[in-house]
Amino acid sequence: MQPQDDPDRLTTAQVARRLGVKPETVYAYVSRGVLHSARDGSGRGSWFDRAEVDRLAGRATRGRRPGASGLVIRTALTLIDDGRLAYRGLDATELAREQSFETVAHWLWLAELDPGRRFAAPADAVRLARTALAALPSGVRSTDRLRVIAGVAASADPLRFNTEPESVAATGAGLLATMVDALPPRQAPPDPADRRLAARLWPRLTARPATPAAIDALNAALVLLADHDLAASTVAARVAASTRAHPYAVVAAGLSAFEGPLHGAAASRAYRLLAGAIATGDPMAVYSESLRTGGLVEDFVHRPHPLYPAGDVRAAALLELLAPVGCEPEVRAAIDGLLAAVRQRSPRHPTVEFALAALAHVGDMIPDAGEAIFAIARTAGWIAHAMEEYREPGLRFRFRGSYDGPRPTLACS
Repeated sequence: MQPQDDPDRLTTAQVARRLGVKPETVYAYVSRGVLHSARDGSGRGSWFDRAEVDRLAGRATRGRRPGASGLVIRTALTLIDDGRLAYRGLDATELAREQSFETVAHWLWLAELDPGRRFAAPADAVRLARTALAALPSGVRSTDRLRVIAGVAASADPLRFNTEPESVAATGAGLLATMVDALPPRQAPPDPADRRLAARLWPRLTARPATPAAIDALNAALVLLADHDLAASTVAARVAASTRAHPYAVVAAGLSAFEGPLHGAAASRAYRLLAGAIATGDPMAVYSESLRTGGLVEDFVHRPHPLYPAGDVRAAALLELLAPVGCEPEVRAAIDGLLAAVRQRSPRHPTVEFALAALAHVGDMIPDAGEAIFAIARTAGWIAHAMEEYREPGLRFRFRGSYDGPRPTLACS
């Protein structure tokens, strides 16, 4: 039975008409978890549960657009408009090419552009974090380590409850430096003349010696991923900040939401796709098999993106910066081959997660390097959003549930 023949199921077109939106908006709701879909019998379309759509439409008719909480969150941090990404009015792709991650983080926090900004980690916090990490089981993931580091760093900071802007900025700088410096190294430290966080992070992700171009590419990735408006993990961070949770707890909330398979894990999926193309030497076959088994390849945008109609500018900028970085010929061939494969029949653009996977393979990094880079970068954004939220009325995120369970009944005597 097709969805249009089942009264309890709706097609994408029917959902769009029911909600009064475009089909592209329906796809965006699915990607954000506002709606859930399933593949239909043909494998070429999707169906939606009518009851879920009706509940969403009911919320919209009470004065809210679908997917919104009813609370507009004012922010002066990030604007995504006309296919461009800007931090406090400055183009993020230009910042990625010209400024250090620390400079951009400080710009997000205090609107001060200081090209010489460097972050130092408190020695006690690094020592305690390394001791805690040594007790973890072997094979633990990098994001697990980052959560431990954040928790230990919080316990070592008696001033963590100070939410004044300058104090939060200092806390954020120390935490980011600790997250990088406490990770176990995989090679000797790089040239001490380059004290950027990107240069300190590189030897913790790979045993391959760094080149200036490689460090610049990693720095750019950190900048490009520092913030992306109100992503799910950022909303979680702001909710924590609204309770006046200290910055370490805000970051922990963001890391927890980031851990979900619909958020942070996308970078690891892209890594595995590219690894298959490298191993087989046949990117077209790998892409084709992904289409056959999944119906789409999540590392490439299959429909016009509501934010980036011409493709994710973050991915384009990072892939461009990776071009001069030396790597094994088979890695370059796999990256170029996958990009060529997705463009043959219809215009499809790589996601920033694919660009992260390309960076990881070019640098011969650990498999979950993309997730670690993403989480460290986004910590800067979570801190910036916390600083904004600390200026708002506390506990303002109070949602009202729409109860759809059984009505209460009188107990039998």
